[in-house]
Amino acid sequence: MKNVIIRLSLFLFSLMFLVAPAMAGEVNLSAATSLRDALNELSNTYAKDNPGVTFVKNYGASGAIAKQIENGAPADLFISANMEWMDYLKNRKLVDERSIRTFAFNVVVFVGKPGLKITGIHDIVRLSRIAIGSPKSVPAGQYAEEALKKAGVERELEKKLVIAKDVRECLMYAERGEVDGAFVYKTDALMAKNVKILFTVPQALYSRVAYPMALTITGSKNTEATAFFRFLQSDKAKKVLEWYGFIVQ
Repeated sequence: MKNVIIRLSLFLFSLMFLVAPAMAGEVNLSAATSLRDALNELSNTYAKDNPGVTFVKNYGASGAIAKQIENGAPADLFISANMEWMDYLKNRKLVDERSIRTFAFNVVVFVGKPGLKITGIHDIVRLSRIAIGSPKSVPAGQYAEEALKKAGVERELEKKLVIAKDVRECLMYAERGEVDGAFVYKTDALMAKNVKILFTVPQALYSRVAYPMALTITGSKNTEATAFFRFLQSDKAKKVLEWYGFIVQ
C-alpha cells in the first residue's frame, strides 16, 4: 500500500511539470508613462482573449525605467518614448536587438487654462511658471528642451521652468493651476479636463516623437511575452492607439 501511495505521488508530481508549460504565464510590461491608458486597454483586451495571462505593469519616465531594468528589475517588454533609452539598454545587451520595432508616434503640445492668450512658443516667455519633464530622464522634457533651444527662448525661461518627474506630472501641475502651462504629449492633453491645447510645437523644432519597443533578453524566452509583443503590432492594437491620439504606420 505504501509503495502504491509513493508511486501515485511521483506520478502527480511529474504531471505538474507536464502541465506547467501549457499554462498561461505572467508578462512584465515596462513602458513610458504617456502610454499608460492605451497599454492598460490593450493588455486588458489581450488578457480577456487569453485567459490565465496576467500582466505586471511598470510605468514611468523612460530613463528611470531603463535604469531599473539595468539594475535587475523584472521586465519582458520595454517601450520607451525615445530611441535614446532603447539604445541605452541595447548597448548593454539587455534587450533583444532583433525585436526592436517602432510602436507609435506622438507630437508635443503646450497646454494651459482656456483663457490664456498664448498661441506660439515665443509667447510663453510672458508666463511665470512652466512645467517640463526632467530632460535627464523624461523624453517629453528632452523634446521640449530641444524646441526651446531651437526657438531661441531657452535662456529667457531658465528660472521659470518647473521640473516634473514625468509627462503626467507636468499635466497635473497645469490642471491644478500650479503652473501657467506645460509641455506634454498630445495624447495626454486630449484627456485633460481643466486645460486645453494652446498650441502644437512646430515639428521643425524637435526630433519626431517615436516609441520604440523591444523584448528584453528575458522576455524573448517568455512565450506569453512574445505573443503579446506580436499582438501589439496587429491592426487591432493600432486602432486602439489611434483612438488615444497616437500616430501609427
